[in-house]
Amino acid sequence: MDTSLALTVGVIFLLLLLSGFFSGSETALTAASQARLSQLARKGGKGAATVIALKERSDRMIGAILIGNNVVNIFASALATSALITLFGESGVAYATIGMTVVVVIFGEVLPKTFAINRPDQTAIAVGPVIQALVWVLTPISVTVQAMVSGVLRLCGVSVNAGLGHDEREEELRGLIEMHADGGEEVEHERAMLRSILDLADVEVSEIMTHRRNVRMLDAGAPLAELLEQVLDSPFTRLPLYKGESDNIVGVLHVKALLRAIRAHGGSAPEDLQIVEIANDPWFIPDATTLLDQMQAFRERREHFALVVDEYGSFMGVVTLEDILEEIVGDILDEHDVAVAGVRVQADGSIVVNGTVTIRDLNREFGWDLPDEEASTIAGLVLHEARRIPEVGQEFMFHGFRFRILRRQRNQITLLRLTHLDNQSDA
Repeated sequence: MDTSLALTVGVIFLLLLLSGFFSGSETALTAASQARLSQLARKGGKGAATVIALKERSDRMIGAILIGNNVVNIFASALATSALITLFGESGVAYATIGMTVVVVIFGEVLPKTFAINRPDQTAIAVGPVIQALVWVLTPISVTVQAMVSGVLRLCGVSVNAGLGHDEREEELRGLIEMHADGGEEVEHERAMLRSILDLADVEVSEIMTHRRNVRMLDAGAPLAELLEQVLDSPFTRLPLYKGESDNIVGVLHVKALLRAIRAHGGSAPEDLQIVEIANDPWFIPDATTLLDQMQAFRERREHFALVVDEYGSFMGVVTLEDILEEIVGDILDEHDVAVAGVRVQADGSIVVNGTVTIRDLNREFGWDLPDEEASTIAGLVLHEARRIPEVGQEFMFHGFRFRILRRQRNQITLLRLTHLDNQSDA
């Protein structure tokens, strides 16, 4: 009897170890970071590659672990109940229930899972090969069980094949970015860059382009001396060329091409130099092109400059690779950039804004949440909300702000004052 009892206790102890192994493995394999494991796998870590393979078939992995865990727990409880009934009679059932519940919860669940959750990657790599072998052995059983579960869920109208779609994965990434709120100004800048990268597929070039009103253009029919003077006065290296009307763009002049042509003629500009012949062909793109698509197009064509047209083919403005990069990293200023004072913060907390300032720039600068779906500039937003062309001095309140029109040129709002209603001191 003593030998049999000792053997039973030993088997129960072994089963509890297996129960803890299965519980810890489940926690580690589900909590292990896919990103860190991918990095380890790229560096040649075989254990990380095994864990990634298991996580790709998580249904079979979880099924095998649960089957193994339940088998050892039930077997351990049955042995304990049998042994305690032999020792204490019918009351042994109660003793076995209480005793095994405490032991299994502490040593078979809480302890191994606590250990695994604090070291998920290391634990997952350690148990990966064993669990992989277990999954292979129990695949027929786990597949059968999964089929039965799927059938029951379908009867209840629940889909079991719906994984995370593109939108859900993007929201998950955004959530991860927002979780890392600590770290100061440097971390906040990195978070802003990551958010901007995710926005590239949702922002169109029409929202960031330089409007045609602000584009420096050259008349291909003008005298060469006049063209040279305009090129020297311009801070840009690429300038659109037009003939007759500004919509009739025939090329894009690169300053380097002009300098090479002048050097080829001994350093002086010949009167017969045809400016159109040394210009590049214009590249027109639709205004609805997303920044992500346009950035890929820039890489494929190895160009940095594109002309934006609307659905009717009318010239709308220009967009450059630098414009897209600035959407990610913020303004990139060099010694030739022109500083435009488009936003001025006043002493009373209000902000005087040029009408051409984009809503995206304001949102990024001040942390606002003004909508930019219907309009790209702040003047466009006022026109959209007001549903009319306002007069100077008129005020509107929407989206948590008071908008006061300060200046108007013909039908264009050129200057306005924004006052956040939460910070407003006067009614």
